[in-house]
This record gives sequence, structure tokens and C-alpha cells, in this order.
Amino acid sequence: MELALGMAAKTAGQTGINPAVGCVVVKDGRIVGLGAHLKRGEGHAEVHALAMAGEEARGATAYVTLEPCSHYGRTPPCSDRLIAAGIARVVVAELDPNPLVSGTGMAKLQAAGIETEAGVMEAEARRRSEPFRKFITTRLPYVTLKTASTLDGRIATASGDSRWVTGPEARAAVHAMRHRHMGILVGIGTVLADDPSLTTRLDVPGLHPVRIVADSALRLPLDSKLVRDGAAPTIALASGAADEGRAEALRAAGVEVIRCGIGASVELQEAMRLLGEREIGSILLEGGGRLNGSMLAAGLVDRICVFLAPKIIGGEDAPSSFRFAGFERMADAIELDDVEVERYGRDVCISGKPAAGGGIG
Repeated sequence: MELALGMAAKTAGQTGINPAVGCVVVKDGRIVGLGAHLKRGEGHAEVHALAMAGEEARGATAYVTLEPCSHYGRTPPCSDRLIAAGIARVVVAELDPNPLVSGTGMAKLQAAGIETEAGVMEAEARRRSEPFRKFITTRLPYVTLKTASTLDGRIATASGDSRWVTGPEARAAVHAMRHRHMGILVGIGTVLADDPSLTTRLDVPGLHPVRIVADSALRLPLDSKLVRDGAAPTIALASGAADEGRAEALRAAGVEVIRCGIGASVELQEAMRLLGEREIGSILLEGGGRLNGSMLAAGLVDRICVFLAPKIIGGEDAPSSFRFAGFERMADAIELDDVEVERYGRDVCISGKPAAGGGIG
């Protein structure tokens, strides 16, 4: 199961709104088949593992990170494939979190006389499948807030210089995070200051996320990289009061404009709902302090990753990672659960889930 989970982790980001799943087929103490779900609409992990195992699948045990599907979607049910291959035993890490189908795959296997077991390395599997679990149960994207700051919590100097807060190892890790998320969200202030590409740049080709800009007044420049480069789709989240002429100009340039609410500001909860409707199941939030604070306040952040550089900038006007009203008592501060600490070169990444849903108030 550890091997299956490792294979699933390697394909995270490639399967769209589908979960990343791994499968290992074992017979007489030997691994005879390996497989991972590689792309939405193509064969699931079980299909690839059974193809490798061939006739040796008969009487074997299949270890799968997620309950085999029992329904027809873009591909036939994997439970039927396992039955037809003559698998004798199926061990899964977790049941399908989709309440409409959870348990039905195992029930179908059991009805065919196959021995089943669930819950092996379940905690690890659930941690890896969090984005899928949130989207399939709420139809809202899983949001990972990523920020990089100095030891004194600054993301740039008072002059706005932010190149570079962290070192190359940490920046490479962030590009890997972009590969694993379906969308990347920034505020219009970031675009106006840096004219970023918001693409995935690794030593090997990676997947580019959909570029999303929270831009209430539609100030996104027509000559910006997000509009001109064509590297990935770009979405502008606008307020209901944004000028329709600006919206038409951006649409003509290939940008999708989504109006979120009827007021002068982007209603973030509505924005997430509309992005979920477009099957953007996970978002990497790389905003400035104001957007980060607003997303936290709305309870829309599922995980926070803070990259800390061993630097101190100082300066009262230097921008920080989070801008919101704040708290008067330390006891009210937002705490993180499920905390992990990793090192990248000289930098450290501290990550975790906001306790009690991450809402500020």
C-alpha cells in the first residue's frame, strides 16, 4: 500500500478533478502489476496494474489507494475489471468519499466472492486525497495558500522589491505546487506590480494551472503576460459593478470574465462556487496580504504553506503576508493543525490546516 500511495502522489495534478490513485497487484509474495491513474478520461490505476499483471492477476491481491469505482463515467467500472481478471482479494486504503457511491465498489466485489479489506494506511491516503474529497462533497475548490516571507513576516521591501525572498530550491518547490493545482489565484495588485506569467517552470515540462485574477474593477492590462502569452487560460474575477466595456475588451483578447456578486467588490464565496462549476477543483493562492486575509476571513483556505527565508527586512511600510483586522488576544489567533516542517536549501516551509475551518470571524 505504501508503494501504491507513492505512485498516486507522483501523479497528483495530472488527473483533473479525479483523484490520483495507485494500484499494486501481488501474487505469491511478488509484485506482478503496478499502475497509477495518469489522466482524466483514461484508464484508472487498476486498469494499468491488471494489464501489467496479465494472467498472473488470477488469484492475486490488489492493493488500491481508493475504493474501486462501481459506476460508469468516462471509463467502465474498475470493480468489474477486477472481477473479470480473477482477483482473489482487494485491499483499499479508503472508501470513496463521494456519498453517492461510497461502499458500492466494495459491495460489488464482495458479491462476486472477492475478499476485501479497507482502512490500510487510511490516514495517509486521506491526507493525500483531501483536494478530491473537498471538491466531490462540496463542489468547491480546495485552496492552498502559499506565501514566502522573511523572518519578520515581510513579502517585499517597502519599495516593493520581492526578487527573491526565498532561494532556488524553495522556488522550485512552489513550481511543483503549481503543477499539482488546477488553478492559481492572485490579486490584481500582484499583476500590476510584477506582470507575472503564473506558469509552471521546472527542469522537466509541467502542467500550467488556469491563471485567475481577483480584479474587481477589471484593471487587468491588455498587454500583460496573462493576456498575451497564451500559455494557459486566464480568468478575471470581476465585481458586478465592473465596466462592461473593459469586460468586452478582455473577452476579445481571450480572457474569461466572471462576475462575482452585484456590488463593487468580488464576492469570494461566490467566486469559489463559480470556479467549482467550471471544474477547477484545486487552487494555489499566491496572493498579497489583502487577498490572503480576505480568503482566510471567508473561511475559504484549506491549507497554508509559509516559506520562511533566513532574512530580516524591517521597515514599517514593508508589506506582510496577511492583512486583516487581526485580534486583540493571542488566544484568538488562527492556529494550524496537521503541521509539517520541510527544508528547502536555506529556507523552511511550515504548512498546516487552519483550525476550525480557518474563518477569522
